[in-house]
Amino acid sequence: MGFADIAYPTLVFVHLLLFVLWLGADVGVFLLGQHFRKRHAYTLDQRLVLLKLLVLVDMTPRSAWALMVPVSLSVLRGGGWWDVPIALLAGAWVIGGIWLWLVWDAHAHDQTPRAARDRRYENLIKYALTAFYLWLGGQSLLIGAPLGAGWLAWKALLFGLIFVAAIMIDVSFKPVGPQLIRLIREGSSDATEIPLRRTMDRTRIWVMAIYVLLVVTAWMGVVKPNF
Repeated sequence: MGFADIAYPTLVFVHLLLFVLWLGADVGVFLLGQHFRKRHAYTLDQRLVLLKLLVLVDMTPRSAWALMVPVSLSVLRGGGWWDVPIALLAGAWVIGGIWLWLVWDAHAHDQTPRAARDRRYENLIKYALTAFYLWLGGQSLLIGAPLGAGWLAWKALLFGLIFVAAIMIDVSFKPVGPQLIRLIREGSSDATEIPLRRTMDRTRIWVMAIYVLLVVTAWMGVVKPNF
């Protein structure tokens, strides 16, 4: 087999691998979050260790998300599903690389102005890609182009909705920082725990939405329903 024979199957394998890493690690993040909530089962110090593990495990789905964009467009071109312009494909790989670097740089310099700057740039990338995938899926469903297959158009639209849900997780989770600082300073009590629990409960709605969207998107890619 030559390179051309294995290039597309390899891209599909990487695409599936990123999905597995994304969803699998996200389940780990969810479980760690569930145990962090158990204030009567763990000491505060133990719960803070769980939170540190949560942040570290969360780097896997965040990394997979950044790489999924250029890989998915490469799969589209390699499989003949859409003749993605070379400039767009190259730009996707550049953006994916920058996004991945921003994710890890923010993690390495957490709680600093540099991390805050990285996350602002990362958000701009997310907003732009949200608009792109919603447009790609929506237009393809309406006029049958640039994605001719209906299932593929739905998959692109669902991926855009995953971006929306992930952005809403960040928005919903934003109060956790000050609430967690208050919990550490004042200790565990109803006054410090209940507001934090409410914020985490609101965030879980969007987390579950991502799980559903990821599973449906994967089903679309495997089954390729004719609609």
